[in-house]
Amino acid sequence: MNKLNNNIIELISNHTSCRKYSDKKIDEKVLREILNKSQYASTSSFLQLYSVIRVKNDENRKKIAYLAGEQKYIETAAEFLIFCADLNRIEKIALNYDIKVDTGYIESFITATVDASLYAENVILAAESLGIGGVFIGGIRNNPREISNLLKIPKNVYPVFGMCLGYPEDDFNQSKKPRLPLDIVLKEDYYYEDDKKSLEEYDEKIKTYYIKRTNGKINSTWTEQVSKRMEGENRPHMKKYLEDQDLNNK
Repeated sequence: MNKLNNNIIELISNHTSCRKYSDKKIDEKVLREILNKSQYASTSSFLQLYSVIRVKNDENRKKIAYLAGEQKYIETAAEFLIFCADLNRIEKIALNYDIKVDTGYIESFITATVDASLYAENVILAAESLGIGGVFIGGIRNNPREISNLLKIPKNVYPVFGMCLGYPEDDFNQSKKPRLPLDIVLKEDYYYEDDKKSLEEYDEKIKTYYIKRTNGKINSTWTEQVSKRMEGENRPHMKKYLEDQDLNNK
């Protein structure tokens, strides 16, 4: 086997978001194996600052789907998980040693967010290796307070994102979105911005991709899409919510 074309690299490069699921359930042992083995993701200082909430209650799923922007596949997926940055566990553990942990530092917030994200990426890769599809749900941050109340999420914890998992429908065949060229994201020795030509070429590739995928309904470039996406306010409520959770305030 070509070492530069092995199964893991192929799995990573074939990732697509799956939002259409069959009725097939994920075996309990399979799900727990995925979640367990994914814990071997890298974690800062071995702190393991994350928890995952498996939402099984249908009514709660329905409410979350609405709160996340009426994303119905949250209801139809075999499994729905919410990955949380969790500083509550460490705070409680430290009290056993008469140590007071201040969870409000931005560094702690970043560390916990990264830990949860690395764990979640392992989960979706492990799932895809077994023929299970999935999609990340950032929309849970639309209404984090309501979701926290619904799922009894305590202070020092916040939901980073959700994840749907399920076996894809038979007709699921979503093409891969081309990523940015490596010469744009890879900087040698120092940061520089000499990427105008590469961005123009990438824009044409993305425009062609969307025209083909949507039969001409979408014909915008990547730079146009992301500029509009980042225009204006972007979940400004998160600042106050995180402060109320005793996170990200120092």
